[in-house]
Amino acid sequence: MTVKFLDLHSQYLSIKNEIDNAIQSVISEAAFIGGKYVKQFETEFAKFLQARFCIGVANGTDALEIAIEALRLPKNSEIIVPGNSFIASSEAVTRCGHRVVFADVDPECYTINAKTICPLITSKTAAIIAVHLYGQPCDMDSILAIAQEHNLRIIEDCAQAHGAKYKGKMVGTIGDIATFSFYPGKNLGAYGDAGAIVTNDEEFDIRCRMIANHGRIAKYDHEFEGRNSRLDGLQAAVLSVKLRHLEGWLARRIQIAGRYIEALEPCKNITLPVVPKDVRHAYHLFVIRTARRDELRTKLKDAGIETGVHYPLALPNLVAYRYLAQEGNAPIACRQSHELLSLPIGEHLADCEVEIVIDAVSRVNMGIL
Repeated sequence: MTVKFLDLHSQYLSIKNEIDNAIQSVISEAAFIGGKYVKQFETEFAKFLQARFCIGVANGTDALEIAIEALRLPKNSEIIVPGNSFIASSEAVTRCGHRVVFADVDPECYTINAKTICPLITSKTAAIIAVHLYGQPCDMDSILAIAQEHNLRIIEDCAQAHGAKYKGKMVGTIGDIATFSFYPGKNLGAYGDAGAIVTNDEEFDIRCRMIANHGRIAKYDHEFEGRNSRLDGLQAAVLSVKLRHLEGWLARRIQIAGRYIEALEPCKNITLPVVPKDVRHAYHLFVIRTARRDELRTKLKDAGIETGVHYPLALPNLVAYRYLAQEGNAPIACRQSHELLSLPIGEHLADCEVEIVIDAVSRVNMGIL
């Protein structure tokens, strides 16, 4: 028996009729680019988040680049990014003509550590990217206070945090602008690449729409050079179907995470996720930490349990960022990158599979397996 890390086919089977009908409707109406299905999803997702505006785009990386461009930051600005994230969080900064400055992460929550931000701020600092990593909301109160004091913009990277809440507010509605990825493996995933930008600022909404659509609102009325980054009708229709199930899927993830934490708490060599009060962790990933990460992963694989490593190298340690020489900015992120392991989580798991994972991790911890 294999305990799968992710099982998108079983998810599809659970909502097959809804998905098939949605796709058939788009094809029958040839509503492939723009149109009512895109508008419908944008409206529904904005309502879900309790945000004013949602702009569908081609993918999560485009969402970040467009959001940064829409802020109209001074050329060659510095943008502070956590040292532990997927490269899209930093890549978007550089590709928009700005400079990445890495900050360290909280040793327990793995999101950007607000205490490490202030020493990095210079006259060129223009924004902070708050990555709600693994589905864990950042310490937004502290980040907001820093941004207000230093007149900085806040970009929320919510690529892994669909449905996460910070003190009752959905992530993505707290900063100036937010971005989402709907990569298939996300809590809310499309059947291909897709993304969105969310904001409560009407000016940012209009600007993002224009940037994503060749610098125009009307068909041939190009006010500036933009780009082509549009959410297509098929993906929008799929996402509308899945959005109706998201709360139920989140509840299952939270339930599984609770069982993991309860059962694995006695394991002395394993550090479990820490969830601050007044937040809802979306558990896109359930990440544990252990100095014996590679050994544990190998033994779990031998036992038929799939796991993941997110991410094997902290961003400052990537070849792409050697020129910055900023490894010293994020020592915790760099050290923990060798210790983090993602266990299977998701609505595809049966209770018995959760117990299989718990038993195997416990046995490895005790030196039995």
